[in-house]
Order: sequence, then structure tokens, then C-alpha cells
Amino acid sequence: MTQFVTAAEAVKLIKDNDTLAVGGFVGFSVPEELLKSLEKNFLDKASPRNLNIFGCAGVGDKNGRGMDHLAHEGLVGKLCCAFLGLAPKLGRMASDNKFPAHTVPQGVTVHMLKAIAAQKPGVITNVGLKTFADPRQEGCRANKAAEGESVVELIHIHNKEYLFYKSIPIDVCFIRATTADENGNLSFEKEAVRVDQLAMAMATRNSGGIVIAQTERVCKCGSLKAADVGVHNYMVDYVIVASPKNHTQSFKSNDYIPEWSGEVRGPDKKFDPVLLDPKKVIGRRASYELKKGSLTNLGIGVPEYVAVVAGEEGVYKDVILTIESGVMGGVPVSGLGIGATYNPDAIHLQDQMFDFYDGGGIDTAFLGAAQIDECGNVNVSKFGGRVVGPGGFVNISQNSRKVVYCGTFTTGGFKAEVGEGTLKIIQEGKNKKFINTLEQITFSAENAIDCSQEVLYVTERAVFRLTNRGLLLIEIAPGIDLEKDILQQMEFIPTISDNLKKMDRRIFIDQPMKLEIN
Repeated sequence: MTQFVTAAEAVKLIKDNDTLAVGGFVGFSVPEELLKSLEKNFLDKASPRNLNIFGCAGVGDKNGRGMDHLAHEGLVGKLCCAFLGLAPKLGRMASDNKFPAHTVPQGVTVHMLKAIAAQKPGVITNVGLKTFADPRQEGCRANKAAEGESVVELIHIHNKEYLFYKSIPIDVCFIRATTADENGNLSFEKEAVRVDQLAMAMATRNSGGIVIAQTERVCKCGSLKAADVGVHNYMVDYVIVASPKNHTQSFKSNDYIPEWSGEVRGPDKKFDPVLLDPKKVIGRRASYELKKGSLTNLGIGVPEYVAVVAGEEGVYKDVILTIESGVMGGVPVSGLGIGATYNPDAIHLQDQMFDFYDGGGIDTAFLGAAQIDECGNVNVSKFGGRVVGPGGFVNISQNSRKVVYCGTFTTGGFKAEVGEGTLKIIQEGKNKKFINTLEQITFSAENAIDCSQEVLYVTERAVFRLTNRGLLLIEIAPGIDLEKDILQQMEFIPTISDNLKKMDRRIFIDQPMKLEIN
């Protein structure tokens, strides 16, 4: 029977060396009060120690909330997760080899929960082949401390290569809901995303572990409709009721926004024009790749400008935007609101969304890129010696029918002026993004060629296409010098199209482009 306890009481149930799974997506559905209580207990009593931490999506705000509550020497013994970019303290500890760390593609981590729940030995998938996840490269090892420890193997089935990711039994998990009834049934009516709560509870329960749920409130038995119960009380051991400050809907806002959870449908979103700068230029050019009725995924950062442009141009309703958190339709929320959409059409579970993604459900994905090499390989997961992790990037980039990488040509102080139909470089960035050797391969160009995947690389000054000979330069911006502004800013010389074109001048004029998508 489910017991109602305080957060302080709940964390005392965790023993040294336990495997702890933590749910959430960025700042959504995060069991913040449980994480804070675990941190306090460790700081006060040096207990529990050497926990094996398992997580799926990145959880945090880069300012101490979320997974960074665990960033204390002695608290973490091992780490296996998809993304650490929002938990910089924990990421820095991983970079400094304070514990063995593995970064696993996000879709694989949620499918691992399903495998654990079903008592299967692990997940067999093509996701990660020929990337850092492949044991022929790094085998998901994020630091030297992880050398000698294996979480993934290369296998062959009917003469085809696959990766086998091993199941990890879970001793304790932290999940979050909106409401618990007096029996411990959980509902999620105010959550903007449903992510991994059910899969994590099932995996922990069938591992013989303890499921601890954080909620906003408690209601009487029979108050919840059966269809609204997301996790049955049989799978919930303990419930804590959090203080409001530790149970906000998101880390982006302290306010509850019902248009994110689907409780109400707000008026159509109004898109005020944003400044025409290099990032918007990229969003404008990338938006030319939108297709009417297509299912589209947008990454964090520059790719978000595709939604901005689609909104300004009045075509955002012509495509279906999705996020790996499980939402479909609506207008994606930016920044720490990533994962939610305004006026979603549907909110699915994260593992179900990755089932669909892995099977080729995405027509076009718009993703960021930190480093790109001559072959067309892309790195987003480890650079400058900093452990970040891939998030959902590997699943999405590897299995989408078309991928459009979006980012500035250089970084680190880059400045440019846009207007009157041209682009002028004012100050070149200190860091080149088109380089000879990547620190890590997060997207395999070889795999893309083998699968006949269409891949573009869109910057503010140039557009490249992936071919079996590597990068092919197909467009340059008006006002840009090929030699000075492009070739001299790359560590390699790409193949140049015999039909090299100028990017559409409308992209560089500060007025509506009258974009039409077919």
C-alpha cells in the first residue's frame, strides 16, 4: 500500500550504492523537492553515498536546479544519462573524472526503461551505429574513469549490425505527478509533458525497487477518472506532497500555463517580428525546407528560429511540429520551456514518441551543430573537453528522412550586418566550426549515405549538401566572398558545386518574405 511521507523521510530509504533513476525533461515534471532533500541529507549526514544515477532527458536550468543537486563528491558513484548540458556542475565533475560516466542516446535510455520493466536483457537498435555510442569508437564512455566499463555491445542479426544496450536494474526512482489520490494513484493533468513517469515506475517496480512520487496535491479516492490515472498505485510505494516553490510547472516560469498542459486552448499565437540577424537568416533559409503537412522536429538554439520564421510568415500551421518529450502540434516553447508547446494537439509518452522517431516517423529535423568535418560528420555532444551528451540528437538525426543542420559559420565573437539583400561580416568568430577532426562523432555521415538520407548544413553565409564525396557547397549569401569569408574560415576545402547559387535575397531584407511551402 502506498504511504504518504515527507521528502526528508523518503530520501532516507535510499542506501549506499543504490541505482537511482530520476525523471523529468529540462524543467518539466522534475521531482525538485526530492532532489533537494537528497542533497540536504547528503550534506548533513554524508549519506547515501556512491549512487549509480540513471536519467533520460536533460534535467536542470544551468543554475543549480535539477540534476545539479547531485553534484557533490561522494554522492555519485556512476552516471548514465543522455544530457548534462543543463547540469553544468555535474557535467564538470564527469569531465574531471570524479566518477565513471556514460552518455547514452536519449531514445535508448527510455527504451532501456521498457526493457528493464519487461525483464529483458537490454535494447537492440540501430541507434548510435558509427557514432561515439558505437563500441568501435567510444561505446558511450564520456570520460577516462569509464574505461573498462561497458554499457553497449556490437551484435549482428541476419548479417546486419546492431547495438545492444544492457539493462540496468533500478533500486529507487524519483518521479513526479500533479495529483495523488488517497490510495496513491497518480494523474498528470497540470504537467506539460508526461515523459518517462510510467516507464520508470514499471522498471523500478519490476526490479524490486522503491518508487517515490512527488505531487502537488492529494485528493479523495474515486476523484480521479480511470482514464486520467497515469500510474496505478500498485506501482507507487511512497508519495510526498511538495511545497509550491519546488513544484512549478517548469523552470521557465513560476506560473502555471494551462495552454501548455492542454487544459485549455488559448488564442492563436501572435508572432511579433524579431530582429533580422544571422540567426534569423539561418532560420529563414532553413524554413525553405519545410513541406506542407510534414512532421517536423526542432532542436534547441538556432533551429528554434525555424518556428519563429514559420510564425512570422504565417505557415506554422501548415506543418506538424513535434518534440521528443512527446508533444505533437502547437507552437514550441523556447529556452527553459523547451519540451512543451503552446496549444499542443496531443501529449504522448516519451518512449512512444521515440518508437515513432526510430521507425522513421520524422519527415524533416532541424538540428544544431557544434562541429562539422569534411565528411559531413557532426559533433554536438563533447567539445572543449566538456561532457555534454547527445540528448535525443542521435535518434532524431539518424532516423529522420531529412536533416537540416542550422548554425552560424563560426563562433566566439562573430558579428555580421544583415540588410538590403546582403550579408556583411563585421567580426569573424574566433572558433571555426568546419574542422578537420571532431572531438566526438554524434552524427555519422557514412551511415546517412548508406541510408540515402538527405542532409543539408545551413549557415548565415553558405549552404552545403551531404554527398558521397563529403560536403558540397551549393549556395553562398549575397555580399559574401567565397575565398575570404568561406574557404579561409574552414580547415578543409569542400567540393564546390558547378552550379553554385546565391541564397535568395529575400532572406536578407527586413520585411516579410511571403514564404510559401508546398
